[in-house]
Amino acid sequence: MIKIKTQKEIKKMRAAGKLAAELLDYLEPYIKAGNSTLLLNDLAEEFTQKHGAISAPLNYNGFPKSICTSINNVVCHGIPSEKDILKDGDIVNIDVTVILNKYHGDTSRTYLVGNVDPKIEKLVRRTKKAMEIGISKIKPGEMLYEVGKAIEKYIEPFGYSIVDAYCGHGIGKGFHEDPYVLHKFSMENAIELKPGMTFTVEPMVNMGNSSGVVTSNEDGWTVTTLDGSVSAQFEHTVLVTETGVEILTKV
Repeated sequence: MIKIKTQKEIKKMRAAGKLAAELLDYLEPYIKAGNSTLLLNDLAEEFTQKHGAISAPLNYNGFPKSICTSINNVVCHGIPSEKDILKDGDIVNIDVTVILNKYHGDTSRTYLVGNVDPKIEKLVRRTKKAMEIGISKIKPGEMLYEVGKAIEKYIEPFGYSIVDAYCGHGIGKGFHEDPYVLHKFSMENAIELKPGMTFTVEPMVNMGNSSGVVTSNEDGWTVTTLDGSVSAQFEHTVLVTETGVEILTKV
């Protein structure tokens, strides 16, 4: 059941989305070689509490930390740790979700740490572009599958692969609501877009030609590429408006 948000709910989602974007802006200066992902986690938790919000990932289905920190070949759900020290040449995705006045704001960015291999830098830049292209296809009356279709068309020529196992999702009072948002063309997303729908667009793109991923048996959360290739991701929470789309996770 896809929930159409009221104007009152949309106002709350704008506030939550703005706070999530502000959190990533706040963390950015600390995303540098020598700092641990645990430091980023603790800074995020402190910021979130200071602004009267809750870190949605913390204790969500048992997830032990406040944000996800996914380095290099970690696709998603990386757990912050004092042992994970950022190094020159790394890339790291920081995924944050805040709950403000009971509504969620969910966003992520992949950051370059120091001097990154130009090929990997291109992957990161193109993944961000893929998300933006997908979002640009959102407007009332269009089918949701146009998002994935556009992302796939843009990414495919580079020889990268789009992760199938994880996708975007509806969001609001619930962290994960209907619909699932696929980042490739699929008739599963033959869903007409209507004003008031809110969901995330969050393509995960692997450097290699394998979209395969594996979840750690050790912690049950950390998802890595099957072939060890580097992976990038960007994410926004969006709203279908009367005329097009509004990105909610922007300052």
